[in-house]
Amino acid sequence: MTSPNQNPEQLARDKIDDLLRAAGWVVQPKNRIDLGASLGVAVREYQTDVGPADYVLFVDRQPVGVIEAKRKEEGHRLTIVEDQSGEYADSRLKYLNNQPLPFVYESTGVVTRFTDRRDPKPRSRPIFSFHKPETFQAWLKQDKSLRARLLDLPGLDPENLRDCQIRAITQLDQSFKENRPRALVQMATGSGKTFTAITSVYRLLKHAKAKRVLFLVDTKNLGEQAEQEFMAYTPSDDNRQFTELYAVQRLQSRYLPQDAQVCISTIQRLYSILKGEELDEAAEETNPNELVQAKQPVPVAYNPRVPIEFFDVIIIDECHRSIYNLWKQVLDYFDAFLIGLTATPDKRTFGFFNENVVSEYTHEQAVTDGVNVGHEVYTIETEITQNGSRIVAREYVGKREKLSRRQRWEQLDEDMAYSGKQLDRDVVNPSQIRNVIKAFRQKLPEMFPGRTEVPKTLIFAKNDSHADDIIKIVREEFGEGNDFCKKVTYKAQEDPKSVLAQFRNAYNPRIAVTVDMIATGTDVKPIECLLFMRDVRSKNYFDQMKGRGTRTLDQDNLRKVTPSARSAKTHFVIVDAVGVTKTLKTETRPLERKKGVALKDLMMAVMMGAQDEDAFVSLAGRLCRLDRQMQPQEREGLRQLTNGAGPSEIAKTLLAAYDPDAIREQAQREHQLPPDVEPEPPQMQAAQQSLLRDAASLFTGEVVDYVENIRKVHEQIIDTVNIDQVTYAGWDAQAQEQSATLVQDFAQFIESNKDEITALKIFYNLPYQRRTVTLPMIREVLDILQAQKPQLAPARVWQAYARLDNVPPANPISDLTTLVALIRRVVGLDERLTPYASTVDRNFQSWIFGKQAGAAPKFTEAQVAWLRMIKDHITASFHMEVEDLDYAPFDGEGGLGRMYELFGEDMNGILDEMNEALVA
Repeated sequence: MTSPNQNPEQLARDKIDDLLRAAGWVVQPKNRIDLGASLGVAVREYQTDVGPADYVLFVDRQPVGVIEAKRKEEGHRLTIVEDQSGEYADSRLKYLNNQPLPFVYESTGVVTRFTDRRDPKPRSRPIFSFHKPETFQAWLKQDKSLRARLLDLPGLDPENLRDCQIRAITQLDQSFKENRPRALVQMATGSGKTFTAITSVYRLLKHAKAKRVLFLVDTKNLGEQAEQEFMAYTPSDDNRQFTELYAVQRLQSRYLPQDAQVCISTIQRLYSILKGEELDEAAEETNPNELVQAKQPVPVAYNPRVPIEFFDVIIIDECHRSIYNLWKQVLDYFDAFLIGLTATPDKRTFGFFNENVVSEYTHEQAVTDGVNVGHEVYTIETEITQNGSRIVAREYVGKREKLSRRQRWEQLDEDMAYSGKQLDRDVVNPSQIRNVIKAFRQKLPEMFPGRTEVPKTLIFAKNDSHADDIIKIVREEFGEGNDFCKKVTYKAQEDPKSVLAQFRNAYNPRIAVTVDMIATGTDVKPIECLLFMRDVRSKNYFDQMKGRGTRTLDQDNLRKVTPSARSAKTHFVIVDAVGVTKTLKTETRPLERKKGVALKDLMMAVMMGAQDEDAFVSLAGRLCRLDRQMQPQEREGLRQLTNGAGPSEIAKTLLAAYDPDAIREQAQREHQLPPDVEPEPPQMQAAQQSLLRDAASLFTGEVVDYVENIRKVHEQIIDTVNIDQVTYAGWDAQAQEQSATLVQDFAQFIESNKDEITALKIFYNLPYQRRTVTLPMIREVLDILQAQKPQLAPARVWQAYARLDNVPPANPISDLTTLVALIRRVVGLDERLTPYASTVDRNFQSWIFGKQAGAAPKFTEAQVAWLRMIKDHITASFHMEVEDLDYAPFDGEGGLGRMYELFGEDMNGILDEMNEALVA
């Protein structure tokens, strides 16, 4: 029994222990190790040279893997700890002289991810539970992992194959080699889908040494047909029939053969096998899509007789949408490649198979030249990003807990329309994310011609859950492993330094996904692309985000991480996938009688006096369901609004209004009747009205809003119903017009404030006092600009002026220095847009040449070095005071004393001269 004092971490470890034991592992504490207790032993807190690993897995006394355990709420962050678990796997175990361990898990006991580090490009994948120790023992006897062996698939012999079959098999081979977990073969009826599938199965068994393949159908008839085709198939490179080479068995009971290389089963039977139940064959006669499906099917639990790794590949014939609605949990159970066969896919089919339609698989377009130098905006627009979508009531959708990422399938109670702004917060549409990433991948040659690798790219996500979804799809779409794309975050409990160092200095990761990295101003100079998958209303915040790509880098240093770069970093590209550059910125009776009515509408109806029994009963059911999801503090918040009634108490009050026993008891109380005296009908009616009023009184506008917000925060709808499509992918066509408007608006702002803001007054009316302009003065201008005209962020106005003035790309140091350069342009000090740093550099050269001319004493090398430090300070802060010598970088070089030693009594005069000359 679980102790009530256990913390979340211990609860997670208890669940992990249970999962390990179910898979055949003996779990032992580190002080009671007995490696002979079983073939597979999991030792908790085993010491390594980098600290104790949560679990080290031993098979036949040899260490083979590690498990990094996290509490349930960390389910959405498991990709972050991949480096940590990898470090344990690479470490030296105490008492042992081990090699790096090949098998790595990250788990909360609810969500588990697994990486086989023997794979060519090790990529973590979600799995239902842990693998059996016998499986690891068998795997380690093989020369290569399955995914490594898939790379050895030879070219296809096209004999006796149609063109469409050749294309499907060839591209399916490629999909396997790219380690894509799901693929869809779309072939017209009569074109030979099953023959195509059997040919692929033969190649997997012969050349990739796959252990076992499942051919999954949805009716007994289809299973029998498939069995016949396997029996009739003769490969082109062998005269023997398939069934002479490999054992094929169609499942007809709950017995699962261990010695068959191909199993044929209906999804219904496989479901019953996992549950350990017998199945009446009549249940296999009908397509499950035609059956009335339970709203919440009995969940599949781990079955030791059917380990998750039992099948390497599952081929799903006639993959109708029912298979991945009600039956999706069966497919999610297995750690296997999923291949769909169908003639008539619908939108859900494409969504389930990650839109990896192998028979129409296309490669990236040829590299083209001609990308303009400079800051450019590349727009990717999709239908759902722009307009949202709608899911109709009764559709089955995934519902995912945001923190644990545990997912279930459920029928929608009501129509649900969502906007693009709700994406990845309330609703996740994997197709929307995938289409953006796919378009980004396909258009990279257009954005970065001549590159042989993806430029260092930073993707801005909306939240941690969104970031994890992006990471998964990026890895799949690019066909790369864990190291190709990583998440970077600055939460207090996380250390991003190693990932940042890799991103900055190493070849991988090529892509980083962040939620809050920009808050620190982290400098990663090799970044050449920013992909915005979140909108930003604050222009200042947006400018900081854009700043991640503005750093310059010479060719030699850029090529250290991006070898195919042809020149120094001359520009970066903003890939705008969200319009960010365009926005200015309780009883067991049925409790579901009003399936099509929104929760908020039910609450409002009761609050306003509706007395519809169905509404009361349905609302009670919804609240009971919500109660199971709420946190204690959320229940307490609701009780404070309802004078002590939590969701379950409210539900009971609602149900009591139509419960004859409760109504009778209320009438007896109101009329002080003995328990054995039945109330009269009028008394019963009055009592019911009292109960109805009591229920209605619990709902206020504040309560309705509170409950609605709680409902929204816990779960995300996973919309695999609506498939997105790219509606535009190209350079921003309205850039010139937008630039002119921005420049005009900015000039009007400056003109209208020239007599109100000190810095502007100086620039306009007192040019000789520009030397007195200080950092706080410029910050005042920026603060007012941000407050009054947030759409006129300096970096955006800079780009507008640069486009109109046709000036070469430049990299302003900061918003403040950018603002100064813009002000100079508006008031006419600069005829063309000029970076403030360039202005200071030019003026510094003129000033120092003047000082060095003639017979006057020349500055020494040490003096010039100090003058350059002062110049850099004026570039960043606009003005230099004597007090600034007490701070970096001057204090490290001796500060005030050292400058006096170098310049003597001329020190103050030099500072005054430079303050005046450099800002002229």
